[in-house]
Amino acid sequence: MNPASRFHSHAIRSIAIYAAVLIGATVSVSALANHSWGGYHWARTTTPFTLQLGNNLTSVDWRFSFHTASEDWNSPPESSTPIWTLAVTGGANRRCSMVKGTTQVCNGKYGKNGWLGLATIYISGDHITQGSAKMNDTYLSAATKYNNPNERQHVMCQEIAHTFGLDHQSEDGKSLNTCMDYFSNTGANATSTLSISPNTHDFEQLNFIYDEHLDSTTTVASSAASAASTTPDLSDDPISWGTLMRQSADGRSSIYERYNRDGTHTLTHVYWTEETASACPSCDHRVYR
Repeated sequence: MNPASRFHSHAIRSIAIYAAVLIGATVSVSALANHSWGGYHWARTTTPFTLQLGNNLTSVDWRFSFHTASEDWNSPPESSTPIWTLAVTGGANRRCSMVKGTTQVCNGKYGKNGWLGLATIYISGDHITQGSAKMNDTYLSAATKYNNPNERQHVMCQEIAHTFGLDHQSEDGKSLNTCMDYFSNTGANATSTLSISPNTHDFEQLNFIYDEHLDSTTTVASSAASAASTTPDLSDDPISWGTLMRQSADGRSSIYERYNRDGTHTLTHVYWTEETASACPSCDHRVYR
C-alpha cells in the first residue's frame, strides 16, 4: 500500500473511532437521563443536601419498611448520592397533609380504590416544594396477595423516590433489580427480594438531575417541621388529583396533574393493582375499575 492509501485508510479508521466515541458518549449521557420525573427537583444551594422524611406510619411493619428504604437511599452501591434522607417524626396524619420542605410518608386503609401506592409532589416553577407518599393498607396490610414484606418494601422504596424526582426505570413488569421497576413481589415471587431497593442506575440518575446546577434559594426544610402546610391539599377523593396526563401501556402507572389557586401545580404518581390495570389498561382507573 502506498503512503497516500495508508494515510487515507488511517483517516477513515480515525473518523470511525471518533464517531464511535461520540456515539458512546451520547449513549452514556442518555442512559443517565431516562427516568427523571419531568426534570422536577428540589431547589438547593448545596449538593449533597438532606431531605426530611416524616414518619407517620402506624405499625411496626411499616416503620421497618420506612427506615429500610431511608437507609437504602443513603447507601449508593457504586456512586455518590446528591440526596441524604433523614427520618423525622411526621407532621402529618392519615390524610398525609404535606409539610413544606419535606416528604411526609403515611399508611392507611384508603379503601378499595384500586391503588397500592400514591406519591404526590407540589411544583413551583421546576422545583419540588413538598411531597407525600401513601401506602394503601386496604391491599398491603390485609388478606390480599400484596400483603407480604417484599411487596411492601418495593412500594415504600418507590413512592418515597418519586418525591425525589425519579420516575420508573421500567414499566413492563420485568425486574431490573430496582424498586423503580414494576416487578411484582407477589404470588410465586412473594419471597423474592428482587426490586425492593435502588440500584446503581437510580443513583446515577439522581446525580444527573442534581449535579447539573445549584440554585440561589432552597425549597428544602432546614429543621424538623411539626405543623402541616397551609397550601392546597389533596383529599382521598381521586377526582382531586386533576387531569390524567400519562399512563403506562399496561395501565399500572398513571400520572395526574392539578393546577392550584396559589400558582403551584400538583403531580400525583399512582401505582395501581394488577387487577385494576388488567380490567382496562387504557382507561382512567378512577372511573373504570
